[in-house]
Amino acid sequence: MTPEDALRRGVAELGLELPQGAEARLMRYMALLEKWNRTYNLTAIRNPAEVVTHHLLDCLAVVPHLPVAAEGALADVGAGAGLPGIPIALARPRWRVTLNDASEKKVAFMRQAAIELELSNVAVHPGRVEQWTPQPRFALVIARAFAELAQFRSRCAHLVASGGVLAAMTGAAPQACDCRVISLNVPLLEAQRHLVLCPVES
Repeated sequence: MTPEDALRRGVAELGLELPQGAEARLMRYMALLEKWNRTYNLTAIRNPAEVVTHHLLDCLAVVPHLPVAAEGALADVGAGAGLPGIPIALARPRWRVTLNDASEKKVAFMRQAAIELELSNVAVHPGRVEQWTPQPRFALVIARAFAELAQFRSRCAHLVASGGVLAAMTGAAPQACDCRVISLNVPLLEAQRHLVLCPVES
């Protein structure tokens, strides 16, 4: 199965309706990631088939479960190579997505990707989350492999507007968690994946 076929099959299995041209742009994003990976270590996964399953489909799997409030604005903290923010931005072009990372080389890649993929709904904010004071704050802040859940909540709650949500993408389900935990079925990926949604009251 080609990466294109795997992506098409995975999107169908997720029941996602993507905008016209989104799958082609996701493949362009994958090619850009592969190109930059030759110089910068953006991701340890380099096999195209695994990039589709472990990165693209893994990120797209959360889209149907993100709260409606995210249609205002969301931030992807510790975004690295733009995951999950760039796939989310391609899947939902009406959402305003801000990508954040403290690494200059990763910020440079995300800015270039936003330009080359013509992502008018994407902004990039460099720097540490602890020093970030966005105005207005975000309806949803999401992270993938950023920090363990308690750290993520303590370090990023100030980024979320009252009534908003912190969303953590995890492998195994967290234990003794007071948040909503959603089990995800990522097509073509035999691994545990969960989305943890934690409301922020103030």
